[in-house]
Amino acid sequence: MYNSDIPTRAELPSTRQLIKSTIIAIVAAIVILVTIVLPSEYAVDPTGVGKMLNLTEMGEIKQQLHAEAEADRQLEMQKMETDDKSSSLLESVFGLFVSSAHAQSASEAWTDEQTYTLAPGESIEVKLVMEEGAEAEFKWVAANGRLNFDLHGDGSGKNISYEKGRGVPGQDGVLKAAFSGNHGWFWRNRDKQDVQLTLSVRGAYSDIIVYK
Repeated sequence: MYNSDIPTRAELPSTRQLIKSTIIAIVAAIVILVTIVLPSEYAVDPTGVGKMLNLTEMGEIKQQLHAEAEADRQLEMQKMETDDKSSSLLESVFGLFVSSAHAQSASEAWTDEQTYTLAPGESIEVKLVMEEGAEAEFKWVAANGRLNFDLHGDGSGKNISYEKGRGVPGQDGVLKAAFSGNHGWFWRNRDKQDVQLTLSVRGAYSDIIVYK
């Protein structure tokens, strides 16, 4: 195999030649930077050559695009900050709403809530001890069936029937005592299966009496 001949010392460039080549390369780089790179990239044309070669216009377009991109980035950041503030505000308002709703729900909790299971044909009567004109809010629900009911009152030598119903799954409303005495419901299960009755009440009454 033939290897190339090692150059002699005389064939190698001298230090002066190397320095000269380096200086020429540096000058050429500076010329390229000033006449081509600066005009085409940054629209900076100190020599006017860039304008002659239409490089300055290219640089101006690039700088304009860069400025527009930066403006879009700033606008997007402002939008994100605004969205974050809006989100935080909505979360705060929602939290306040939930807290208020929870507090309101807690303050309006039922005073008494009782559940009874009525077999087919079985009945139950629940009365509230109330003064004349007193009001009690109520809600009752028949699970797994329907009930016949009679909402009535007795006491002070008087009797009254407020409302009756057959095959009713539930009811809610306000019971206002027509006179002082016991006011409430009589339920009977006419279905063929057990029915679970849940009664919830709150308001102006002093006691609950259950008759089975």
